[in-house]
Amino acid sequence: MFHILICDDDADIRAALRIYLESEGYAVSEAADGEECLSQAEQDPPDLALLDVMMPKLDGIRTISRLRQKHNFPIILLTAKSEDADKILGLNIGADDYITKPFNPIEVLARVKSQLRRFTTLGGRGPEDAERLRTGGLTLDDKAKTVTVDGEGVTLTPIEFHILKLLMSHPGQVFSAAHIYEAVWQNEAIGSEGTVAVHIRHLREKIEIDPANPRYIKVVWGLGYKMEEKP
Repeated sequence: MFHILICDDDADIRAALRIYLESEGYAVSEAADGEECLSQAEQDPPDLALLDVMMPKLDGIRTISRLRQKHNFPIILLTAKSEDADKILGLNIGADDYITKPFNPIEVLARVKSQLRRFTTLGGRGPEDAERLRTGGLTLDDKAKTVTVDGEGVTLTPIEFHILKLLMSHPGQVFSAAHIYEAVWQNEAIGSEGTVAVHIRHLREKIEIDPANPRYIKVVWGLGYKMEEKP
């Protein structure tokens, strides 16, 4: 049984999310602020966290930053429509996805299932696949779920790993932001360009020596992104 941690200072929202998630068989715990979220994650790490942006004591953005120092479980931000800047910042520092309030229960469950499916695959509970992908000094081992750059290991989030795997599996092929979003997030790509761009930028910061002049992930202006065949 998967364990979901809901962190929101609104008790009604926590109660509603608990009903939706428990109806699907998930174990649910709650936190009312960022400090309580960190404490619970330390004592009993969840398989996924739903995290509000605006909270007392410690807001969602700073909570994500602290969580990512120790944990790699998926984090889905709960944001208001007016919090676009927070969405981008949250994705930049380690959130995997976001849901805008007021949310649709069906969308919440679909996003949770998608993130858990991806995370369990990366955790080694998915199909065996011994394929090792190489491009220049960049190596992705899909069986061990590791990535190295010039022999040095780098730590990627599940979303970053899947984006990199998609691009490395098809060197030279251009993927639009919508195609990447649908393949990795497994959701309809509506307004996905900014989300994909944030994750690509974050991925470049981890695998490129000079992210402003990348060797590996190239932009094809007006079309999308590709993995350089021979960097």
